[in-house]
Amino acid sequence: MATKAPAPLVVVMGVAGCGKTTVGRLLARQLQAEFLEGDDLHPPRNVERMAAGIPLTDSDRRDWLQALTEQLADARAARYPLVVSCSALKRSYRDVLRRASPALVFVHVHGTPALLGARLHARTDHFMPPSMLESQLATLEPPGADERAVTLDAALPAADIATAAVAWIAAHPYTPPKK
Repeated sequence: MATKAPAPLVVVMGVAGCGKTTVGRLLARQLQAEFLEGDDLHPPRNVERMAAGIPLTDSDRRDWLQALTEQLADARAARYPLVVSCSALKRSYRDVLRRASPALVFVHVHGTPALLGARLHARTDHFMPPSMLESQLATLEPPGADERAVTLDAALPAADIATAAVAWIAAHPYTPPKK
């Protein structure tokens, strides 16, 4: 008898302006999953710092990443699919999130600085100022070959990115490491 695959747990990651929220919502719809906007879990102090153009430190991000990890762990325990938007800029941040599940998938939405900058300058409904892009790009550590991650081009339509992510997830089922 085949065992049912675990409910997918996905983090849509990347720097500001890459389309994490838009892609995440579309991906959640395609996976019949809940969607969690990671920015909603930032404490007010973090939002204030970012809005003022002050990059967050690892210490600033610690409680936020823990809160996201708890949401992912709860979804895993309850066996419901969840898609979370989270910058997850450093491998160490992704390692924290992976504590929720070794099967966690990262969808890295990557764009050129020109595209990302244009998007940030065009949006009016977000606390993150365009001036933060440079620090985010400097901090970004793209997922390594040993991470369960796919990198997709932010220049594509968001629906195409979500569809490509679903296809990648289906083609790369989680296989627990051999003991």
